[in-house]
Amino acid sequence: MKFTISRTEFTKALNTVSRAISTKTTIPILTGLKLQATQTGLILTGSDADISIETTIKTDNPDNLLAIESEGAIALPARFFTDIVKKLPEETLTIEVGENFQTMITSGPSSFTINGLDANNYPHLPEIETTNSIPLAGDLLKQIISQTVIAVSNQESRPILTGVHFILSDTNFLAVATDSHRLSQRKVILETPINGSFDFVIPGKSLVELSRMIDDNKEDIILSVTENQALFTIGDTLFYSRLLEGNYPDTSRLIPDSHDTRISFDAPELLASIERASLLSHASRNNVVKITVKPETKTVTIYGNSPDVGNVEEDMEPRSVEGNELEISFNPDYMKDALRSFSQSTINLDFTSSLRPFTLTPTEDSDSFVQLITPIRTF
Repeated sequence: MKFTISRTEFTKALNTVSRAISTKTTIPILTGLKLQATQTGLILTGSDADISIETTIKTDNPDNLLAIESEGAIALPARFFTDIVKKLPEETLTIEVGENFQTMITSGPSSFTINGLDANNYPHLPEIETTNSIPLAGDLLKQIISQTVIAVSNQESRPILTGVHFILSDTNFLAVATDSHRLSQRKVILETPINGSFDFVIPGKSLVELSRMIDDNKEDIILSVTENQALFTIGDTLFYSRLLEGNYPDTSRLIPDSHDTRISFDAPELLASIERASLLSHASRNNVVKITVKPETKTVTIYGNSPDVGNVEEDMEPRSVEGNELEISFNPDYMKDALRSFSQSTINLDFTSSLRPFTLTPTEDSDSFVQLITPIRTF
């Protein structure tokens, strides 16, 4: 195998597939990346068995400066190889594989030789054979991931909760995540109906990496789903993720359909106040912030307390307040994550009692997005 390529474009592709490569894998060849040169382009593959990423650098794109002299494939140690390519002196480099998988990398006066591995031993990517492909707007998918992945569980004791549950049918797209202390649910109406219905759970870690690969252009991402794999096609890049096995709990019954107390706030304003209160709550073991609501005087007060350091109290003026008096305690980190997911919007906080979960929803189109937080009993 021998080819010449633009160092800039090659580095971009290496950075993309490196997202899937783990140094902690128990399969030694997966610490490497696979290069395959064909007449139409150079295919790079990285995998950690949970996520696999394949991207193609095409010969017909002049920006790639790609010239393939001989076809072939090799697996190379990912970290060393990527570091070498980034540091090469010229804009182009040549890679040539010799006997015993010895691989020579040359660029101007610089020449490296590294030991490769037989690419035939690299695991094959999953076969995704499905006629149902779902186009999703990249910016929308990125937003849905950021709004829901915050609520996935980090506890491996219930593996199904470490993922985001997706349900798709007709024009309905639902994404929901919960760690049993909080929940995030996003509903979207798709412009184009999809064929069939889908119900699957993707690991949160996979979605975080996928989100980082989606840039801000409006290009559609194509989703294909099989029994145990999801494939996202982003331009010339394929992102595979395994699906989590098992039944996701029915979360619809967790969201209250009525409230006794409601306050409305600008999300950034409330977020700033919670951040100030949590400065002290973080210093104590229990990490609790308390809100009291007094509708008669239209006042909302936020308290943070640490026995070792001191306490903070802040009166706030909500946009509106209605219902019964209330005092409720909660984890401020959950609240901050929830508020950040609303960015600049005005939100409603709906409470039923001091011991029941409460919800945050946008004041407009409130059905489309719900964050739910379970309070903390402090007495």
